[in-house]
Amino acid sequence: MSGTQVHVHLFYGADPRRYRKGENIGSLYGYHHAESEEFALNYAKDASEGAPVRLVRRALKAALGFDFIHAWRNRRAILDSDVIWTHTEQEHLAVAMVLLMHAKKGGARPLLLAQSVWLLDRWPGYGALRRALYQRLLKRADLLTTLASENAALCGDFFGRSARHVLYGLNTKDFPLRPPSHWKPNTPVRVAGIGNDRDRDWTTLVGALGNDARYQVRIATRRRMPASVRASNVEIVSVSGIQQQHALYEWADIIVVPLRPNTHASGITVMLEAAALGKPMIVTKVGALEDYFDEQAAFYVEPFNAEQLREAVNALVDDPKRALAQAREACEQLCTRDLTTENFARQHAQLTREMLRERDPRVARPAHAGARPVGQTAGQTAGQAANQTAGRV
Repeated sequence: MSGTQVHVHLFYGADPRRYRKGENIGSLYGYHHAESEEFALNYAKDASEGAPVRLVRRALKAALGFDFIHAWRNRRAILDSDVIWTHTEQEHLAVAMVLLMHAKKGGARPLLLAQSVWLLDRWPGYGALRRALYQRLLKRADLLTTLASENAALCGDFFGRSARHVLYGLNTKDFPLRPPSHWKPNTPVRVAGIGNDRDRDWTTLVGALGNDARYQVRIATRRRMPASVRASNVEIVSVSGIQQQHALYEWADIIVVPLRPNTHASGITVMLEAAALGKPMIVTKVGALEDYFDEQAAFYVEPFNAEQLREAVNALVDDPKRALAQAREACEQLCTRDLTTENFARQHAQLTREMLRERDPRVARPAHAGARPVGQTAGQTAGQAANQTAGRV
């Protein structure tokens, strides 16, 4: 095989051979877009397992906070690679343990690009033993990345290391861009909230719009909803698969992304989908989501402020031109900032080139037309990107 050998280690269940089998989507999150003569990609494989083994694997994962057994099963691909890409700490901590267990003196070792999502939010609540273990494993990572600038900054505070901020992206085959040409709300106005992240704040959403006949609310989540946040005009729905997701977006007049304070860009997937489908959105101003969409593209509100959230819904309903302009701007920013899975993969490719050059300065930089530094979006100058990313690493 030629080119740099890249092992993409994703969670159990994301094996491209099985995930959405028959749909030819490539890999989850779009890493396959980096496949080229320069980079040869392979992916973590899901081993077949019976119920008892699955129970043991999941129990160990719960105890450690990462899936070591899944990584151990893929150890040959991990050890034979030049570079390893991971999507969350649940993968990179497991990979780091495998690498440390097989460490050899001398010779080239695989480079580990360790991307974290929830790790920095959870870090203050970890005990001393877990912190010590994770810090030891993090030392094996050659480059730390995050999906939010706040998380990148916390890597310096918690680990004494810099991190690179990578922009997450949308699969535009699943969600083709549909810039809106008009916007008129239904009566009652239809509001949808979507997401399974632990930082969704459904309590504030229901507090703002619940038991009010002016609003019809649908919440799509797999999380258990306590009776205290139920209301006569709020429906908890099950959404599975792309078609059902599209149906919910089509139904909605406004998408609301209610959040508790966090640092990992919780809600960004829903924001990207809403932007692509031309839906105005109201979003809690937390988690560095402004890395992706500014206040012209999203109606930001303060956390836990039900009154402000309700006023934001009313403001859009009362001013359809404003709602339409906002939805159009979000779709435009998705394009100009290249918030796509293709660009997500390009950023990983560029970071890998930098890692290889740092290890061996003799590595020549390939010519890539239109290449730009990670963190610099389309339409920005290098200076603008530097200003935008200042303090992130």
